[in-house]
Amino acid sequence: MAKKPPISDPDERHPRVGAPLSSAAGVGGVTHGLTAGLAEMGVRRTALTLLKVNQTDGFDCPGCAWPEPRKRAHAEFCENGAKAVAEEATLRRVTPEFFAEHSIADLAGRTDYWLGQQGRLTTPMIRRPGGTHYEPISWADAFALTASKLRERAPNEALFYTSGRTSNEAAFLYQLFARAYGTNNLPDCSNMCHESSGTALTNTIGIGKGSVTLDDIHAAKLLVIVGQNPGTNHPRMLTALEKAKRSGAKIIAVNPLPEAGLLRFKNPQRVRGLLGSGTPLADRFLQIRLGGDLALFQAIGSLLLKEAAIDQPFVDAYTAGFEAYEQARRHVDWRATEQATGLTRAEIEAAARDFAESDATIVCWAMGLTQGRDAVATIREIVNVQLVRGMIGRPGAGLCPVRGHSNVQGDRTMGIWHEPPSWVPALGDALGLTMPVERGFDTVEAIRAMRDGAAKVFFALGGNFAAASPDTAVTEAALASCELTVHVSTKLNRSHTVPGTMSLILPCLGRTERDEQAGGDQFVTVEDSMSCVHSSQGRLEPAGPELRSEVAIICDLAAEVLGDALPWPEWKTDYRQIRTLIERHVPGFDDFETRVAEPGGFTLPHPPRDERRFATASGKAQFTVSELASIDVPEGRLLLQSVRSHDQYNTTIYGLDDRYRGIKQGRRVVFVHPEDLAALGIADASYVDIISEWPDGERLAPQFRVVAYPTARGCAATYFPEANVLVPLDATAKESNTPTSKQIVVRLRPCDQP
Repeated sequence: MAKKPPISDPDERHPRVGAPLSSAAGVGGVTHGLTAGLAEMGVRRTALTLLKVNQTDGFDCPGCAWPEPRKRAHAEFCENGAKAVAEEATLRRVTPEFFAEHSIADLAGRTDYWLGQQGRLTTPMIRRPGGTHYEPISWADAFALTASKLRERAPNEALFYTSGRTSNEAAFLYQLFARAYGTNNLPDCSNMCHESSGTALTNTIGIGKGSVTLDDIHAAKLLVIVGQNPGTNHPRMLTALEKAKRSGAKIIAVNPLPEAGLLRFKNPQRVRGLLGSGTPLADRFLQIRLGGDLALFQAIGSLLLKEAAIDQPFVDAYTAGFEAYEQARRHVDWRATEQATGLTRAEIEAAARDFAESDATIVCWAMGLTQGRDAVATIREIVNVQLVRGMIGRPGAGLCPVRGHSNVQGDRTMGIWHEPPSWVPALGDALGLTMPVERGFDTVEAIRAMRDGAAKVFFALGGNFAAASPDTAVTEAALASCELTVHVSTKLNRSHTVPGTMSLILPCLGRTERDEQAGGDQFVTVEDSMSCVHSSQGRLEPAGPELRSEVAIICDLAAEVLGDALPWPEWKTDYRQIRTLIERHVPGFDDFETRVAEPGGFTLPHPPRDERRFATASGKAQFTVSELASIDVPEGRLLLQSVRSHDQYNTTIYGLDDRYRGIKQGRRVVFVHPEDLAALGIADASYVDIISEWPDGERLAPQFRVVAYPTARGCAATYFPEANVLVPLDATAKESNTPTSKQIVVRLRPCDQP
């Protein structure tokens, strides 16, 4: 029997703090994952569901985009994957009676944790103009209302947001619907996470995706993990790192925080992992200052040139711009580099030797890099280093941006982008449509458009836009200013508490559930971080009889808005027809239906990896030159980054503990080095307001408990979405426009204990 949802918010005013752990997973991971499943699903449902996670005849875990190995374990999931599945397959339900009991104002005063714990949404709901509560509405009326509002407005006054959990089939139809309607306003969660990766990689190697496979990870001789915490965010990656380590690979961890997963991994699939000491992973830990990665890779590149550790045949045959790069990296300003990185020259030189001695190097990174001001330049410097060593198109080598959402990469492949992909005009011609060519709004631009009255309708296919976006007060006010907000959701979240004049909540199926249409049971497909496309099919009965699939919702709404010019009812009935359309128009999907039926699916072509062919202006991989840059932090200030807790997946809060960092029963904590606390005159365990300082003024996040923690000197960390309020809408990375949630200049102001 599953536990009932909490009636009131738990008291998290006084978090308990213990010592951080020095290892990840093991018995603790198994226990916590199963405990979460039992609490939400009960014994039988937990067993039946978890054994289908990431299996070839099961469903893709919604918890991350790490690929599955060819030979899969019976339990091919991690602790946080079990929590993600439990959140979706929960037996708890949010019914119309719940909404009658709780006003929107009441819901707005609850924590994100409490909202998510209430269970699955079951019925379409509407907040009418002036209404204080959501109330039920029929699907037909919901579609008619949405269609009427869309027809009233010019296409560019509507925004179509996408979460990375959306399937390929739903994403393809969603972008088709938006463009057939007349707009490229397709902001998505990529704009807030890996847009910097896509921008840098497209400009340098000609494709905005990583160049490695899981087999490459296993075969690498040097793995460099930068700005990433796989122990919490991609726990199954630790198994791949352990396999590489056992084959002789060396691992460098580059991070301001010592992360348990990169120190030692206790593999729950192995007896030694459960009962023994586990496997040490990182051979070298570079505790870098926030934002110092740009200077680090510039210096490593310079040292490789100095030592003539150059793959000259590769450079000559496959790259352009080497001479300018060589000239720019002729000398290292060691004083500026040490100041920017917080590392010593000896540490950097040792890391450069590791690069020079390896003939198979992979650099992996995540949001620790992508959400900085100079993120694009930093990733280009990583590309430079890999090009110097010839590490593109070689087994066990390459570039590996590690994505979060399980299909965030697939959504972009399917055309979810505010700039139309090259294949969109041909799709329009084939369907008799004139596709819009004007660039649409990305996420930050979409918030500005709502704020300024240029956008009046906001439609979200999944996600939790209010909690995921920066500048919380501005984002929430922007959403509330819309004439209509529509959220296709599985669970209650923060975005539902800041409705537009009218607001709809449309409940949809989750990954774990059967998708039965008129044409029979359907499956969908997803693309992981390494360009592998595979099927996903849930087996559970839907959480309620009124739930519809994302594909069905898009098709029914599109038919209502656009009429019968396109066969929306046929696509809704049989997803094979959608895949046929994808096959005809999206590169790499030849013989889609046959290949995706193979166990494990298929890998999309990647010209740099497969052929050392680069779709850049020069036809070659491009060396680039960037200036050394770092964030100026005035005296008495710290550089703050926002991070996930271990009981969290993006904006979904599973619990109030972060056991790897020693935190229990609370989230409003700020991690600061003990010597920085002494210099600031702030006591460990005291309470502070966090104040960010920007040219347009200050922003406040009140009442955080101080935790003395071994982070890099001059740096601090706290959790998001609590820290989002500190990031202005206009504080974004150069070129990619990604919010800079990893480089926030703050001061800590003592305050009373809550």
